[in-house]
Amino acid sequence: MYDWYSRLTSYFPEREMKSKQHFEVLFQEKLETYKLLEGPDHMVIYLDQPDYIFIDFILVFGNSRGKGRGSMVLNELKQWGKPIILEVEPANLKDPDSEKRIRFYEKHGFVKQDSISYERIHVVTNELNKMDIFCWSPIHRNEDWVFDRIKNAYEEVHAYKIEELYGRKPQHVSEVLWLKEPVYQ
Repeated sequence: MYDWYSRLTSYFPEREMKSKQHFEVLFQEKLETYKLLEGPDHMVIYLDQPDYIFIDFILVFGNSRGKGRGSMVLNELKQWGKPIILEVEPANLKDPDSEKRIRFYEKHGFVKQDSISYERIHVVTNELNKMDIFCWSPIHRNEDWVFDRIKNAYEEVHAYKIEELYGRKPQHVSEVLWLKEPVYQ
């Protein structure tokens, strides 16, 4: 039987991962807001803020995929009545599951936030990690609103204690997230 961290690292690429110590610091020091929800066939790691939920990781374990468990987990979170924001790897020919993940979130009402750019340099691997931002909300939220929340999530989760844990300064939020200029035709 795997522990939660081994399950994450066996599925997610290193450029998207935090160290186990980083997760543990978040779980201990942000006990009220950063949480791990585990079931026998899934796990969700999320930041629970007063006006939104940021899903850091959601994973349905191998044999349980395609059986509706991911849908059930998302529907449970939607019942909390808060917007849900998450980062999704863009469609990529090297990873056929990337398109499946995007279709899964779109099927559940998540909308890609086209005006938000997200590019983070991984603190250990130095790899560039580009992600798309998706949001589901029970009421309309514009991309500026989502942008402010994803900046908060970056600072609360990804940049939290980076210097203490990894020995280097985190990227400033303005280097990671920005709004694209609108294109008028």
